[in-house]
Amino acid sequence: MTTVVVTGGTRGIGHGLVRELLARDCQVVFCGRTPEAVDRALKELNEPDRLLGVTCDVTDRDQVQALWDAAAGAFGRVDHWINNAGVSTSRGPVWDVPADQLGTVVGTNLLGVMHGSAVACAGMRAQGGGTLWNMDGLGSDGRRVAGLAPYGATKRAAAYLTDALAKELADGPVKAARLSPGMVVTDLLIQDYDPAELEKAKKIFNILADRVETVTPWLADRVLAGTRNGGRVAWLTRRKIAARFATASFRKRDLFGDPGDAA
Repeated sequence: MTTVVVTGGTRGIGHGLVRELLARDCQVVFCGRTPEAVDRALKELNEPDRLLGVTCDVTDRDQVQALWDAAAGAFGRVDHWINNAGVSTSRGPVWDVPADQLGTVVGTNLLGVMHGSAVACAGMRAQGGGTLWNMDGLGSDGRRVAGLAPYGATKRAAAYLTDALAKELADGPVKAARLSPGMVVTDLLIQDYDPAELEKAKKIFNILADRVETVTPWLADRVLAGTRNGGRVAWLTRRKIAARFATASFRKRDLFGDPGDAA
């Protein structure tokens, strides 16, 4: 049975991935920042034999190592490790972002990914194989958006880290790859918009974005199918973006209303 670790698995894309991986008969270990969030997710998912939740601050290497040890101790090995945990600062120019928010976003999105990558690669090399997946986000491809510079900078750096890791892992039993969910409607996407700005942004979101429950089944399938070392698995490709803009005038989608209107 395949074992997968998902960091940041108590909500959003991470929680959706946990759910879909369980539906595919995997053994899943996830982490969250607080015991309350972890307990809530465990009760909701209700899979005591194949699911383990761990409280973990991904910015702390010892806690990340404890997450690996818990997964390997419970299920024997880890086949896939997904560094999904991520946060963003409040929306605005860098000079207006509080210093503590900068520290949090860099700590979680970059240092946390480094710790997770180091622990997973070391553990997988010792066990004889496995795949590390680091989650792409806005900025991974170098695209720049005003108001989201700190978040985008960490995602750009995380993409570089993954590509460099693939070179370091070349010709070995462990692979490093990037997992790109595209634009997904979560708290992270819509936070800090005032009502007027959000109404404008929704026009683009309704063209390009998707709901968690739309994207995560596909992502789970692709993780389990695997990819080459240094590969990138992307939901929202350039071809799909072009097709959505081309059909937007007659393909009405409403991601913020009835679920049936988001297809």
